Amino acid sequence: MNLDVLTDAVGTATLASACRLAPAAVRRLACDAALIPVVLDGAGLPLDVGQAKRLVQPHQRTALIARDKGCAHPGCIAPARWTDAHHITWWQHGGDTDLHNLVLLCKRHHRMQHHGAWQVRMASDGRPEFIPPKWIDPDQKPLRNTIRQ
Repeated sequence: MNLDVLTDAVGTATLASACRLAPAAVRRLACDAALIPVVLDGAGLPLDVGQAKRLVQPHQRTALIARDKGCAHPGCIAPARWTDAHHITWWQHGGDTDLHNLVLLCKRHHRMQHHGAWQVRMASDGRPEFIPPKWIDPDQKPLRNTIRQ
């Protein structure tokens, strides 16, 4: 998949197995994957191969577990072992792989962040908070998962 398809969400990716994936599926998979950029020439031949720079390192995951204690979405009881590290500002949109831009989410809430109307941001105290869509809360009051605190 080229970068324009990934960011514009128009087109498909092709796996080594020749299976096609929609950009949304690629972005979801990319949250915990090693993406390696490959620069191609006009004929599609590789000119340069980069390095993966977006993976959450083991020490970062340990810190995320200590902070979030599991899925951080309000009301979710999924334990940390069922979660993915999600980039609040998506990596392909310039978000860095650092604690201030990461949150633990279970598969359900991870999909919701990629496809739904909920927003997540980091509060001034360094903890994630979630903004519900207006159809759930017209005032869009930030919410936190208070189950594990």
